[in-house]
Formats: sequence, structure tokens, C-alpha cells
Amino acid sequence: MLSPSPVYALKDRSPLTLQADNEPGNLLIEQPPHDCPLCPRLVDYRHANQQSHPDWFNGPVPSLGDRNASILIVGMAPGVKGANRTGRPFTGDHAGVLLYETLTRFHLATGTYDARPDDGMQLHGCRVVNAVRCVPPANLPQPIEVRTCNRFLTAELKALPKLRAVLALGVLAHAAVLRACGIPQTRIRFRHGEVTELPDGLLLANSYHVSRYNTNTGLLTREMFEQVVFNLIQRVAAE
Repeated sequence: MLSPSPVYALKDRSPLTLQADNEPGNLLIEQPPHDCPLCPRLVDYRHANQQSHPDWFNGPVPSLGDRNASILIVGMAPGVKGANRTGRPFTGDHAGVLLYETLTRFHLATGTYDARPDDGMQLHGCRVVNAVRCVPPANLPQPIEVRTCNRFLTAELKALPKLRAVLALGVLAHAAVLRACGIPQTRIRFRHGEVTELPDGLLLANSYHVSRYNTNTGLLTREMFEQVVFNLIQRVAAE
């Protein structure tokens, strides 16, 4: 049995090259514009969703959480009726339930996740982002789209001065983090539950994605995911 863990005092990483400031006291983290033109297939899909659902967010979904985060959680891409609709990562579909309830259990989030961006839930010491910011058709980004959007994940990693660890949800997120860190994807294989220290000292942890498919098929259980998060918190605290 796991027991809820407090938020530990975690060491800072040495700051990397950062984007320019745009707010007093805050470092600008490069984000794609709402009408980002970089991936033609995703632009077409976004426009189709805008026509069908003009009240949805329908744009690149920004990251969520503390800029002083010690842990960054990286997913794959927004769901069409989830983050693409609500404008908040992992919000509005089944994946968010397991993710945010687990973060709440281990005091990385407070409030109650209610699948709405205005539900009052707040993250503490962690941050959530997707490897691809726009919703892809059939929930599957193409490799060129992952590569194109990687510049924003790279900027995210560089602009978080206290970052100690990244939790990659699934193979695609794992590969995107390696690319953003300049590491060949074949050098570190994805293995659920494994934590690897990268050359710059950043910890890379892996978990199967918290998707409904993975939980329904038993590939990932609540207990398995909680164990990954618990172990990562313990590992970061020991650094």
C-alpha cells in the first residue's frame, strides 16, 4: 500500500538558456499561437472543429502548472473532446481522471478535478504539457508533427529553472523528451516504471499513458500509475 507523500523540498537545476522575459518575474516560455500554421494537417483539422464546434477551444493547448515545477509531466496530444474542447491539458476526457486524482493524492495538486478548466484545481511543484499541442485526427500525431512541435517542448524544458524530473506518458512522449534533450531516441528505450538520469542530471521516468484504452485493457492500473508517481517523488527528493 502506498501512503500519500508530502511535497518535498527539491533541489534546483542550473538554469539553461531561457526565452526572453515578457512578464515581471516570469520567464517567457515559447508557446504556439492560437492560429499556429506549422502543421497543415492539424490546421485543417482545427478549422474543421472550429466550424463544427465554434464554442470549443480549438487551438494549441498551453501547458498547465507551476513555473517553479520540479516535475514536468508530458503527454502525447490533446483529445478532440478533451483538451481541444476545454483548453486545459488532460481535461474533459477519461485520462484526466487518473492523472489528476493521482497528483492530488500525492499533494502535487489541490482542489477537485471536475473535468472543467474552471474547477479550481491547482498544481503544486509540477507542470503538465503535451508533446504535440494541437489535436490530431484519430488521436495519432504523425512523426513530422511531433518533430515540428518539439521546439515548444524544448523551450518548456529550458525555461523551468527548478526542473528535476520529467514523467513521459507513453512511447511518443518518451521519444519527444529525448529529442528535446538532444538525445538519440534509440539510446534510451521506453520501459514502464523505469527512471533514467540523463547526461545533464535530469531524471526521465516512464509510464504507460493514462488513456481509457490502457486502463480498460489492464495495461495500466491505478496502482501501477500511483507507484510510478510515488517512486518518482521519492527519487527526486533524494537527489
